[in-house]
Amino acid sequence: MKKLEHSVESVILASRWLLVVFYLGLTIALGLYAVSFLRKLYDFTIKVMIVDETDAILKMLALIDAALVASLVVMVIISGYENFVSRFDNADSEVSFLGKIDAGSLKIKVASTIVAISSIHLLQIFLNIASYTDNQVMWLTIMHMAFVVSALFLAYIDRVMSMTKKDKGGSV
Repeated sequence: MKKLEHSVESVILASRWLLVVFYLGLTIALGLYAVSFLRKLYDFTIKVMIVDETDAILKMLALIDAALVASLVVMVIISGYENFVSRFDNADSEVSFLGKIDAGSLKIKVASTIVAISSIHLLQIFLNIASYTDNQVMWLTIMHMAFVVSALFLAYIDRVMSMTKKDKGGSV
């Protein structure tokens, strides 16, 4: 019976390597998104002298938005791999800062990035308010506030968990 238990545990532990498919897929998606970013940058570059200030700001916000999304994807790929699959053996100094990101911290960083992306999107809407109905603006603002509240709750939960770990001597 013990041999069967060890076999099951080995299969379950090995299943974490299935996550590599997702991380590689995200890497490919990131490459495709980089092409999209370059297209936006090219469009902005060729029109920079003919667009008005508001349109220039909107185009720059779109570039910032893309950079935040790309950073989020990289953060998920690297820290997800480090936390759930395997440590990076040959890149200790390159990803040492990510080794400190556990699953809880990753959730907070993801939530914070989503709030930042949502904020930029909402700013774009406010700068182009004539294109939106009052009802659309209201719902987009409510959705943004839901992201903000969710991020605050995640941060609060993480803080409570870290306090609990300290109180129990680091073992939860």
